[in-house]
Amino acid sequence: MLTKDLLRVSRAGGGYHPQFAGREHRPLAARVLGTYQGHVGESRSELQSALTDLETDAADFKLVRGFAKLLERESTFEPRAPVHPERARTVAFEEAEAVGVARDSDRETALRRAADRLDATPNAIENSLYADLEERQIQSSFDSRWNPDELVAQYNLSLAQTALFDATKLRVRSSDPKALVSAVKRLRLMYEIRKTDRGREIVVTGPDALFRATRRYGTRFARLLRTLVKADEWRLTATIDDSGTERDLALSDSDPIRPPGTEPIGEVSFDSDVEREFAARFDALGLDWNLVREPEPLEAGARVMIPDFAFDYRHADFRVFFEIMGFWTPEYVEKKLSQLDTVEDELLVAVDETLGVGEEIAARDHRAIPYSGRIRVKDVRDALRRYEDELVAESAESLPDEMIPEEDVISLTDLADDHGVSEDAIENKAFPEHGRVGRTLIRPAVLAELRDEIEDGMAYSAVENLLREFGIEDASAVLSELEYAVEWEGLSGGTLRRNGR
Repeated sequence: MLTKDLLRVSRAGGGYHPQFAGREHRPLAARVLGTYQGHVGESRSELQSALTDLETDAADFKLVRGFAKLLERESTFEPRAPVHPERARTVAFEEAEAVGVARDSDRETALRRAADRLDATPNAIENSLYADLEERQIQSSFDSRWNPDELVAQYNLSLAQTALFDATKLRVRSSDPKALVSAVKRLRLMYEIRKTDRGREIVVTGPDALFRATRRYGTRFARLLRTLVKADEWRLTATIDDSGTERDLALSDSDPIRPPGTEPIGEVSFDSDVEREFAARFDALGLDWNLVREPEPLEAGARVMIPDFAFDYRHADFRVFFEIMGFWTPEYVEKKLSQLDTVEDELLVAVDETLGVGEEIAARDHRAIPYSGRIRVKDVRDALRRYEDELVAESAESLPDEMIPEEDVISLTDLADDHGVSEDAIENKAFPEHGRVGRTLIRPAVLAELRDEIEDGMAYSAVENLLREFGIEDASAVLSELEYAVEWEGLSGGTLRRNGR
């Protein structure tokens, strides 16, 4: 999706229609793609300068910025400096305070003293001071999923999704209603199905009778569109709150909106059975870390090092690299150790115990994980936990101590997803307007209504259906809260019995 400042819509005739990109915009999409591809290894400011030049030549600068917004997510930017910028600043500022900088010569003295402390040159210190500023970060890689035609398709889909941010009501028809209804339920949207002259229509409304727009509902409307456009035939009309003015938006399969095609993902190759087995076992755990095979290269002094894996934390922009040192020759081990000397990034190293270099790795400020024959996933998990605890603590601090979800019923998983954090970050929060039943938050009024609806002797299948209508998936936890048990009757089902009867 795009940001609202990049929205391009026509309000002609009181309507509200996105200004889609067409075939004629393919050359511009290709130029923006080429600009990103051509600036790998250059600073973000140099990339932005080239994009500004494109905006000057284009008929609509918002179109260039829209393409760029999508491609920004395909790029990796990172600071590159001889000395870690924060460390360089800390030491340089300490020396500047000690010297009392008033003239250029004083500044040179402070830089020279800082360089002596950090075993670097004054020029290296100066070049490192602000290398982590956003505009000075280097685009280290660019791996776009899209060619120019697919970029245009992704832009059109994102533009339509952005237009739905301020929708208060949707009316939708689809040739695949089953998939549509499933998506509506999955997104926890309020809806009803109406019969019209043209067939059944699904009406999806906002969070209350006043159609008070919220960012969360706007995002869910937008996500619903991605499912809708997969149908062969579909039509959507929406009521848009355009800064207090109601406008009508109409979209259909005749508009140039479709899911962009992507190349099928090829089978990942591994250099050894140790790597293959570790990747399979790690992925099977379903942790909050995504395992990436052969991530971007790391600078190691004058050399480049390509780690075997990286772990990307799913709830923050944080990466830990992972290198596996197998049974290598002494010469290759020495070469690898020399590379590790200059790696500034967070790095875990699984090292074959027969090499006997675990202490040397630890001396280089990297975490050594010994193994013999196979890597113990638990050891890697424990090493990652050190970072995860810090990340969870940071995200927990960014949230209020008391949380009041708008929904009457919401799982902790969905609430965490809404806030872009892990479940651990909200585990110890207070929910003053909800009761916690298992892993679900439920308002007392809903529990009271369920107490009235559920009776002793009801079929378990009927109770499950009732709970699903309220958006509750964990039936066992709710029934326990309401003091019911299930009397199972073989494979045919079960009957509710109040505890103690």
